Amino acid sequence: MSVGVVETHALTKRFGGVVAVNNVDFSLRERELRCLIGPNGAGKSTFFRCLTGQYRLGHDNGRVLIRAHDVTGWRSHQIVRLGVGIKTQVPSVMNGLTVRENLWLSARRIHGWSGAAGAMDEVIAELRLGPIDRRLVGELSHGQRQMVEIGIVLVQRPWLVLLDEPAAGMTGDEVERLVAVIRRINQTSSLIVVDHDMEFVRLLNSRVTVFHQGAVLVEGPADRVLDDARVREVYMGNRAK
Repeated sequence: MSVGVVETHALTKRFGGVVAVNNVDFSLRERELRCLIGPNGAGKSTFFRCLTGQYRLGHDNGRVLIRAHDVTGWRSHQIVRLGVGIKTQVPSVMNGLTVRENLWLSARRIHGWSGAAGAMDEVIAELRLGPIDRRLVGELSHGQRQMVEIGIVLVQRPWLVLLDEPAAGMTGDEVERLVAVIRRINQTSSLIVVDHDMEFVRLLNSRVTVFHQGAVLVEGPADRVLDDARVREVYMGNRAK
């Protein structure tokens, strides 16, 4: 019987002769926050892209289940229809539109014309986007754009949120705000966060899965995992010595 809202069974992804994800079993519980970390090339981003439909999977790749739906081989837009919010590394914003216009277009897809404005205003308030909500997204700093992209996800009110590198390019204050936002989301939603920023991961203080050479090296609470000698060796190399 399935016990996780997200599960993978023997998930494998190859690029030619390179095995980027190797036979990974993974499970995320209802309203759990999980961080995926690892050095460059460890397989965490490939694993994330398999979960979100950015990489197409066949039956020889293992299985991906979301709330017991076998989504192996599904595309991203099909997965989103299950109530999943996805922020990828590839920007999803429209630079020529304002922050409000970007959020409204995202909200309208789910909430329709009547509910879009209310959902948009809630996210603007929550993410403190009011001072920039009339500006064109193309004029914003990288950190501000990141927050707008997160808003585009949240405005659809997903029950599962998947975030790839959400803290990249953010200032210290923006990161603190993001941590507070993620904790608030986690009260009602399950989350998977991929990020390189170890301090950000430590602040989230969640369960952490560490990837190394395409497989799960270690998994557990953030404080224990981040201080694990094996993790320090593969993730930080000489910097951890």
